Amino acid sequence: MTRAYNFCAGPAALPEAVLQQAQADLLDWHGHGCSVMEMSHRGKDFVSIAEQAEQDLRDLLNIPSNYKVLFLQGGATLQFAQIPMNLLRGKASADYVCTGVWSEKAIEEARKFGGVNVVATDVANKFTRVPSFDSWQLDRNAAYLHYTPNETIHGVEFDFIPQVDVPLVADYSSSILSEPLDVSKFGLIYAGAQKNIGPAGIVVVIVREDLLGQVMPGTPTLLDYAVAAKNGSMYNTPPTFSWYLAGLVFQWLKAQGGLKAMAEINARKAAKLYAAIDGSDFYGNPVAIANRSRMNVPFTLADAALEKTFLAEADQRQLLNLAGHRSVGGMRASLYNAVPEAGVDALINFMADFEQRHG
Repeated sequence: MTRAYNFCAGPAALPEAVLQQAQADLLDWHGHGCSVMEMSHRGKDFVSIAEQAEQDLRDLLNIPSNYKVLFLQGGATLQFAQIPMNLLRGKASADYVCTGVWSEKAIEEARKFGGVNVVATDVANKFTRVPSFDSWQLDRNAAYLHYTPNETIHGVEFDFIPQVDVPLVADYSSSILSEPLDVSKFGLIYAGAQKNIGPAGIVVVIVREDLLGQVMPGTPTLLDYAVAAKNGSMYNTPPTFSWYLAGLVFQWLKAQGGLKAMAEINARKAAKLYAAIDGSDFYGNPVAIANRSRMNVPFTLADAALEKTFLAEADQRQLLNLAGHRSVGGMRASLYNAVPEAGVDALINFMADFEQRHG
């Protein structure tokens, strides 16, 4: 069977080698006579899977020893609440940068637990750039600064890591593991799995140890990072199959040469697609060049009436899930790690052919 090229923003493409390994293991994991989905999460077999996954992630990101790695449930969206519950630590407010839909949602949720100081926003420009750092209105008494390094919907990516005097918190859901990252610059990093980590159902939280243990009164036990860390992310039954598949993805990334190698491939894929868009009057991308996402490339057609035809013909070519987010429309190609360069080449060829026939 020939697999299609999947440009979905999430749940996103998984490496074919990972799917094949999961298929081989599905009924019988390593000769144990049962599937990973059927194992006790506290048994030695699954514990070994979980420990290996954490170690591989630590190796890939070179995570310092004073950071805890948590595999949690609820996706990145639950983190919008869990972060202020854990990190306000008695302070009145936190700083937030607003560069798109996901940072807007994080801000809205955080306001339920304390004050929010929006230090910068690009809403007036319909989220097409990152506000320059020298324009930010920072609060030196803030509990932390939260930002979204890559906005999946608008295709806006930070071209810098903010340097601030408070803990830096980042939603890396759509760009984690796409390039090397200095974890030591952050107080907390979180990432929903269903883009570059694995299937939906799990979220990774990397948190500095000194930020643990000072939750807001009334915080549910399950939402206390310190409890999760103390219990090896197994205070309750975790999403075992998602955790196992994430571990396979980490091993696959190592086999590709690690994050430096992935960064080179991802840069090449994105550059090709943006060049095709910029070289045409038929396609367009509104994002400031310095802030164009490598992972999520939104684009428009000069004639919006052709969008349905474009998507239908793309599907026929086995180029799937190219519709833009419902809130912004247009097209969007997500180029996560598991999207092969050949898929990007196929998309570019289709775009040129479509333009020739409809332009």
